[in-house]
This record gives sequence, C-alpha cells and structure tokens, in this order.
Amino acid sequence: MKHFSLNQCQSLSIIMNLNIQELHHNIKDLYTIIIINIIIIVVIHFILVVLFQMACSNIRYGAGVTKEIGMDLQNMGARNVCLMTDRTLSQLLPVGVVLDSLTKHGVEYKIYEDVRVEPTDKSFKAAIDFAKQGHFDVYVAVGGGSVIDTCKAANLYASHPEAEFLDFVNAPIGKGKPITASLKPLIAVPTTAGTGSETTGVAIFDFENLKAKTGIANRALKPTLGMVDPLHTLHMPSRVAANSGFDVLCHALESFTALPYNLRSPCPSNPINRPAYQGSNPISDVWARHALKIVAKYLKRAVRDAGDVEARSSMHLASVFAGIGFGNAGVHLCHGMSYPIAGNVKTHRARGYNVEHPIVPHGLSVVLTSPAVFAFTANMCPERHLEAAQILGKTHRSNIKKDDAGRVLADTLRSILYDLEVEDGLFAIGYTKEDIPSLVKGTIPQERVTKLSPRAHTEEDLTALFAASMKLY
Repeated sequence: MKHFSLNQCQSLSIIMNLNIQELHHNIKDLYTIIIINIIIIVVIHFILVVLFQMACSNIRYGAGVTKEIGMDLQNMGARNVCLMTDRTLSQLLPVGVVLDSLTKHGVEYKIYEDVRVEPTDKSFKAAIDFAKQGHFDVYVAVGGGSVIDTCKAANLYASHPEAEFLDFVNAPIGKGKPITASLKPLIAVPTTAGTGSETTGVAIFDFENLKAKTGIANRALKPTLGMVDPLHTLHMPSRVAANSGFDVLCHALESFTALPYNLRSPCPSNPINRPAYQGSNPISDVWARHALKIVAKYLKRAVRDAGDVEARSSMHLASVFAGIGFGNAGVHLCHGMSYPIAGNVKTHRARGYNVEHPIVPHGLSVVLTSPAVFAFTANMCPERHLEAAQILGKTHRSNIKKDDAGRVLADTLRSILYDLEVEDGLFAIGYTKEDIPSLVKGTIPQERVTKLSPRAHTEEDLTALFAASMKLY
C-alpha cells in the first residue's frame, strides 16, 4: 500500500478541507455531512498507518559457494573472527570447508563449538560470555538454526555489554527493548534446510524456568550474508531432513494464512518499534506459495534419499524462500504451541540426532499440531487454506466447499506426515492429556506469534487443539 510523505499528506488535507467546505455549502443534510467526514477520516487513517516493511539478509546461493567466505572476510577487513558451530558439525565437511577458506586467506579466528542443539537461555549466555571476552569484529555461524540463532544472540549482547539478558527478549517474557547500537557483521552458513534463520532477525531459545521457547525478534539481528551451499545438506540424516522440512512447510503455511497486515494493530509511532512479524502481505505471499510448491515436489525425495542432490538442494532453497516469507509476515499457532511442546520434553530421544539430552526437534514440535491448527483457522480464510491444500495435495478446489477447507488441508497434512513415518501425535513423544494444562500455560505468553492467528482463540480453544493433536492417525 502506498505510504504518503508529510508534504503529500498536508496537501491531501488541504484538498479535503476545501472539498468539505464546498460540501457544507451544497449539502444541507447534516447526517450526510457527518458520514462523509467519517469516511474521510477513516481513509486518512488507513493511508497513514497501514503498511508493511520487507527485510531479509543478502543471500548467495550455489554448490561450493562456501569456499568464498575467506575472501569475503578479507574484503571486510576482518581481524578477529568468531566462528560458532556445534560439536557434531565441528567434525564434518561444512566446518572444514570454512576453516580451509579462512586459513587460505589469512583470516584470524577463534572457534566456539559448544552451541547446544535446541539452545536454552543458559547456552545462549555461555556463548554471549565467549563473545564478550573475545572482542570479535565479525561473526560466522556454521550450522542449523540452533547455531545461527546462538551466534545472533552472542553478537547482540556483545554489542550491548551493559544490557541485561531479558532486555531484548520478546515481551511479555522479556522487556522487548528496541536495539539501538550497531551489531558486528555476521555471515551465516546454514547446514540444514528448515529454519531459514540465515534470512531473519529472529533468535529462538528454550527459557528453562518457563519450560517453553521464546526469543528475540528484531531486524537488527539479520545476518549480513547468508551463504546457502546445498552441498552442506547432503550430510543430514533422514529424520533431520524430515524435521527441517516440516519447519519449512509450517513457515510457509502459517505466514500464508496469518492475519493480514492491514488487520493488525496500527503501526507504532516510531518505525524502530515496528515488529518483525507484520502479518500476511502480498510480497510474503509470493515466497510462501513458491516454498509450498517446492515442498510438495521435493520433501519426500529429500527425506528418502540423502544422495538426491536435486531434492536436497531444492529444499535448501525452499527454506530460504519460506524464511523470507515468514520473517516478514510471521507465523502463528503451530509455532506458538510448539514452544511448550519442545520446552516440556520429558524423555523423548529424537531419531537421527546425536545429542545427550531429551529433545523434540523444532520442526517436529511444530508440525504435530498442524492438522488441528489449520482445521481451526480455516473458516477465517478458506480460500487460502484450499489453495495450500491444492498445492500440497493436488486437490481440485472447484470440487470442494469452503466449509470443508479445514478438513481438506488437515487431511492433506496427515497424509504427508503418515507417508514420512512421523510419530503419531503428542502421545507418541511422551505427552498425555494430563500435560495439556502446562502446554496451554506455556503457549499463552507466545503472543508475539499467536496474535497473528487469523482466528481469535481462548484457553479453551488451545486446550482443544492440544487434545486433538494427541493422536494424528
């Protein structure tokens, strides 16, 4: 929507005042005059406050592109680089390629390899302490969303050494303060095809006291450059590829069906306070649709055959596309409900993950509620739910009534999950109906995302959604 300058708005106001004076002379009906004035006020209101802003990182894509990172750092004049990864990846090819390039081009660096898969506030703080002590001038993150998000947080707090940890954490859990100081450059090298963290200004972690995920969301966190090298996805175990792909799927579906940008709360008085997640919008819709098409064509292939370079490469791009979409539009109930699912994990050990602690991978925690969620939200924008079902399942929309949109999309999602041997609901990962109150309690503070649901919801609605997600098939 067009955003008028101050001079244009002043001119518009003068013209409207002249027109109103003329109407006052010619229209005797006071009621009509009042109605016309109200309409003019409403039009001005929407011109001035209904807008959206697009932002994402620079992206460089291609097989072998990581070999250029040493030159990029050299071109930046980097003298003291912080390279963050996790212990598993530190032994694998993606980190090796980065280190070879840094060494070749004479770039000085220090490695932090203690990133926790599914990071916590404690693991964030450990990385932040490392960053503060190192006085780094550039950051490099090699890994999945856990690594990239941890590196974003380290960069942020090292650049704000006097800040308390909760200062930038999303309200109402944290203070949600705006970021005012400049951060150091950050290059992200994603090794999974799911989070899209290389494109966004979001960093997610488990807040252990709350037993739920929360995060920091601000455009200032965006990586300076995302180096998307599809060769790095070939090392992913099948289940990691599946769960990463489910995150792409839900990013695209949730941003596509989110509350439209022009129905959200009015823009803040200062652009620095504008949220990263703004609601579905025409530009994010383009990315979401395209990501869904790629998921429909390549997700199953990417999971079933690690050597399918075309499928793995395509899913890596889909992750970027969906990241650009949701990074500006936002997500809603699937993600909001996923945070306590991951945060309250008991004993579940996810297949394909080489970690020593119980874990519900993020993509799995998101997708398990997706059939129930989209059955719930469909009546607010049935056309979009039907379009998504058509893309994912090749359903002919002309044969389906709008009232059936939720059921059709939910069935389409169940079919995908069943084909990819996903656990049969929350019960299969260790939850029972007795856990629902704590899951609801952990969802309520996630208003940063849940308020973008196209359908308003109550605690009773959340209770019903968790109950419906206990078993999928």
